[in-house]
Amino acid sequence: MRWGILGAANFARQQMGPAIHAAKGAALTALATSDPAKAKGFRDFAPGLRVHGDYDALLADDGIDAVYIPLPNHLHVDWTIKALEAGKHVLCEKPIALKAEDIDRVIAARDASGKFAAEAFMITHHPQFVRARDLVQGGTIGQLRHVDALFSFNNPDAGNIRNKPDTGGGALPDIGVYILGSARFVTGAEPVAIRHARVDFEGGVDVFAQFAADFDGFTYSGLVSTRMQPAQRVTFHGDKGILTMTAPFNAGVYDQAELVIETQGGARTIERWPGVNHYVLQVEAFAAAAQRGAGYACPLEFSRGTQAMMDMVYAAGQQG
Repeated sequence: MRWGILGAANFARQQMGPAIHAAKGAALTALATSDPAKAKGFRDFAPGLRVHGDYDALLADDGIDAVYIPLPNHLHVDWTIKALEAGKHVLCEKPIALKAEDIDRVIAARDASGKFAAEAFMITHHPQFVRARDLVQGGTIGQLRHVDALFSFNNPDAGNIRNKPDTGGGALPDIGVYILGSARFVTGAEPVAIRHARVDFEGGVDVFAQFAADFDGFTYSGLVSTRMQPAQRVTFHGDKGILTMTAPFNAGVYDQAELVIETQGGARTIERWPGVNHYVLQVEAFAAAAQRGAGYACPLEFSRGTQAMMDMVYAAGQQG
């Protein structure tokens, strides 16, 4: 699969570009950027890279099969649809949209084009999440009673794109997708209601959100913030055990991927996955889905469910 990247974002240069280059059956062949100097960091690992001066030129390039979109959040829907209409498969950074109903437009464009499109929710491709799902749904911790999820970091820079309301900034769009999507993926369940939500804003973007939700059979509590010490953790608490993910979202960067499983009688086991790159696994899974119709862990319909829950949290926070 021949890939092009729409925009020379730092994340694309540091993570996804090298992941595409490293993935089996993939080749990074093109980049669109209005600043040729930004192409150097990509050519350091992909020396044969073609560079286009604008996004439309890359979409018109017959030498690419798939497009990765790391643009600011507010541009995701429109450029995903444009890329699909240009006949490209599309992997778009999260959040793929800022409202659940906007994902319906992307789904319609995907279906009309006959191409594959997905949100780049890489954690669902990591073996620690596959293992957590199998353990929780398989009854290792008994009947699930409660899920607790936390993700925070401290980013007070007013000039950072994550702190700009006009580009879709905010803690929930940036990292809320992780604590919501991870719980939905592992449990296979959907929220029934948001029981409580507190959402604090600075400069027009949410910087803190703490909320409680009801799922069918268990409760959920979540916290995200872009004004707190970095931390991340997800805990699944059953009536016969507890499963804790200590580095669920930035495995290999925040810490190594690790599951701590505690069951009745004091049994405690730890499973680890050193050296696994979920970005590479994501690219390979995307190609398998696009080229061979293989099942995909995070289809657009799944992403819509996560965004719908986020919309519920915003609505509850406004009411509270």
